[in-house]
Amino acid sequence: MNMIADTNAISIEDRAQESLSPTVFIIDDDPAIRKSLAWLVESVGLAAETYESASAFISEFDIERPGCLICDIRMPGMGGLELQERLRASGSQIPVIILTGYGDVSTAVRAMKAGATDFLEKPVGDQVLVDQIQRAIARDAACRAGRGEQLKLGERISRLTHREQEVMTHVIEGLSSRQIAGQLGVSFKTVEAHRAKVMRKMQAKSVPHLIRMSLHHV
Repeated sequence: MNMIADTNAISIEDRAQESLSPTVFIIDDDPAIRKSLAWLVESVGLAAETYESASAFISEFDIERPGCLICDIRMPGMGGLELQERLRASGSQIPVIILTGYGDVSTAVRAMKAGATDFLEKPVGDQVLVDQIQRAIARDAACRAGRGEQLKLGERISRLTHREQEVMTHVIEGLSSRQIAGQLGVSFKTVEAHRAKVMRKMQAKSVPHLIRMSLHHV
């Protein structure tokens, strides 16, 4: 990775583990600030990576890596707001904490609308920043867990036959097996068989469980 001089080299052997652990990505054109923020992050047991520019970060960033981003809003070349826009356009939902010495209401509003989790003015207290980092990482973990569950549900639904999907839709609507049989023009036993397959393939423990899963998949 083309990291700046104040970033510790990351061995190939560490890649697999670090891809699963949250990392705080720090972007600032001031090397002293990068070093200070990295020290603070690592002092609370979190991994930190630092970049001297937004373009350096965006060229190396893997959307699958969990964590959060601390970014200055005014930097040579690509600024913090443009970086946020680029990240969102790429599909990344990584939480962004804007840290700047030039805070104003209009800029803060733009940053928050672009998806920033917080907008902090320098200098900021260590504990305040650590608290925001922890919240951002928790938010990222929750979002990733939700997306993972969505993928699992999508895969389960894709394994249903067309008829099984029809039966599931009617079950979710609250129809009984006899009512579904009438709607589809098939026998009661046929509906019961399809219904059992739906519950098994969807790994649903009950009809309410199946309904909750369908709501999460919407």
